[in-house]
Amino acid sequence: MTPQSIRRFALELDGPEEAVYSSGEVVSGKVVLELRGELRLSELVVLGRGAATAHWLENRSPGVNTAYSDYTSKVIYFRKKQRLIRDNGELTTLPAGRHEYPFSFQLPEETLVTSFEGKHGSIRYWVKVKLHRPWCTVRKIKKEFTVIEPIDINTPSLLAPQAGTKEKIARAWYRNFGQVSITAKIDRKGYTPGEVIPVFAEFDNSTSRSVVPKACITQTQTFIARGTMKQKQSVVATLSGDVVGARRRETWHGRAIKIPPVGPSILQCRIIKVEYMLRVCVDVPGTSKLCLELPLVMGTIPLHPFGSRTSSVSSHYSLNMEWLRMAIPEQPEPPPEYSSIVTEEEAIQNSPAARQEEDLSGVLERSFMAYVQEFRFRPPPVYSEVDPNPQPFNMRPRCMTC
Repeated sequence: MTPQSIRRFALELDGPEEAVYSSGEVVSGKVVLELRGELRLSELVVLGRGAATAHWLENRSPGVNTAYSDYTSKVIYFRKKQRLIRDNGELTTLPAGRHEYPFSFQLPEETLVTSFEGKHGSIRYWVKVKLHRPWCTVRKIKKEFTVIEPIDINTPSLLAPQAGTKEKIARAWYRNFGQVSITAKIDRKGYTPGEVIPVFAEFDNSTSRSVVPKACITQTQTFIARGTMKQKQSVVATLSGDVVGARRRETWHGRAIKIPPVGPSILQCRIIKVEYMLRVCVDVPGTSKLCLELPLVMGTIPLHPFGSRTSSVSSHYSLNMEWLRMAIPEQPEPPPEYSSIVTEEEAIQNSPAARQEEDLSGVLERSFMAYVQEFRFRPPPVYSEVDPNPQPFNMRPRCMTC
């Protein structure tokens, strides 16, 4: 047996090339061995792994003798091991040709964490194959796969509106320019990439200078190791408003800011978190800006088209329904009989024989709304240059002063 006996050593996962998994699903595939000649091996093992790792270095003593502190932490989410060829104390001989060894393992039922790649850490899932041969180095193949844990934004906590107010006194060199305030609101907390967030805000500029309102969506990556935290913040979308003059007020009636293709929020990992925020700010010349932050959660399951649109709408609707339940009894009383409230003479006078006959056939064949709609969409009368109802010449004009 020589190392050149192996023509091809490959790991193939079932399904499409960019397959995505979630907790509880089965990852399956096969190990392919194509041999030119006979091959003797002791063991063939498949390993499944999932782990979150945070790592970074920090300067302790900058200068010539620079020293670094190493911050590292790791969380294991699952470990699976499957022996395709066992080591029973004797070598296994494979003849020349193609050999396939299928494998499969189930991901844990408990919630996993979405795959992630960051500057100071990562969350990765992979399958590794090890081929053990006598008197040879172990040959390894590793293939990563993606795990995305679903985040359904159709939950009460993520459908709740987010609102806030913030104000500050603008000062520069001990000089007071006045007060600036921001009031902002969004319909809900949970969104999915590609959606548009309508921003409702009011900017009250009581200063003697013009200010510029802005809004942006930020992503904050937090890495935790050895009790120390490292953060990386980036802006993923921006929105700029018009200049608000001195002692003026500006209102946004649903200014749209679109969410770009970004990864979902990661909130369940102990050492890595990915959070999003909508920041509504005001730039005041000569002093620090005023910012109001509204939390966001990037989900994977979009808003149901026929579900609750927003918690504010649903709560308002439910409030109205509660009021109706209190005001209207469940079983209304039937109306009184006609004969009990009308005298015999009135009944004879109002009878069909006493009234002028009318042809009402077909009136009740259609619903009342049909007649309402017919009247609503009736075209206007035809315009004519000739007055169809001319005024007689012998009629005296009305005196306006009388």
